[in-house]
Amino acid sequence: MKKVFPKIKTDEELESLLDEDLSDYLHTDNFKPVTFEFQPKDKTINLRVPQEMLETVKTVSKKEGIPYQKYIRRAIERSLGE
Repeated sequence: MKKVFPKIKTDEELESLLDEDLSDYLHTDNFKPVTFEFQPKDKTINLRVPQEMLETVKTVSKKEGIPYQKYIRRAIERSLGE
């Protein structure tokens, strides 16, 4: 049976959850991809884009749960084949 992680508000609730068998929580709905960035970001660029494009980028990045600048950097990295 697939379970969704409950919203935990206190340490006691978390401890109680950890005392349970958590195997029912192990399914793809409870996980999302995570990426790690190892190279330092030491250069800055300025880029002019239309306001509408920037607003669209911000909307899409918000849906993905990442800052819009990271979304733009990721798009550049993907287009270059990382």
